[in-house]
Amino acid sequence: MLDKLEKRRSQYALGTNLSHTPAEIDALVRSAVRQAPSSFNSQSSRAVILFGDESRTFWRFVKETLKTIVPEQDFDKTAARIDSFAAGTGTVLFYEDQGVIEGLQQKFPLYAENFPIWSEQSTGMAQLAVWTTLADAGIGASLQHYNPLIDDKAAANWDLPPSWKLRAQMPFGSNESAPSEKPFIADETRFRSFG
Repeated sequence: MLDKLEKRRSQYALGTNLSHTPAEIDALVRSAVRQAPSSFNSQSSRAVILFGDESRTFWRFVKETLKTIVPEQDFDKTAARIDSFAAGTGTVLFYEDQGVIEGLQQKFPLYAENFPIWSEQSTGMAQLAVWTTLADAGIGASLQHYNPLIDDKAAANWDLPPSWKLRAQMPFGSNESAPSEKPFIADETRFRSFG
């Protein structure tokens, strides 16, 4: 498993030169989300998988939204970054179903304040599972966070349930360049072992 995690890197140079079909990628994403753990087996994570024009529509929404808030002198750089995400094969939108979380809060009031925290952990695990699965299949990706700016447009365009809360976006596609080396901080700073 560690060899698979080591393949996972942020890829910003995405293309559409994949041998995988949309159906194959869709199956990989679904399986990865399905296998990701969640507290109380809540299965609160949701995924919207966008390909081709649907993915480009999402990134157009992001660009239009950012144009209204990013200073004009900085927008060209922002637009180029968004265009790099749109250049890929697709995008996975990660959601957490708040209805599931609220149901657990009612069923287990002793833990009510923890369920939103555990939900965030669940979506993080789903995101890592998908990212690692894509990387293992030779598909590049990165994790983005344009929520909540884009939430309403995305929900309206794809007719998503109001209980779904957008947590992250993962553009994916062919690796058009080698990802940069991942630096690590010193183990002495990060870890403590006892016993």
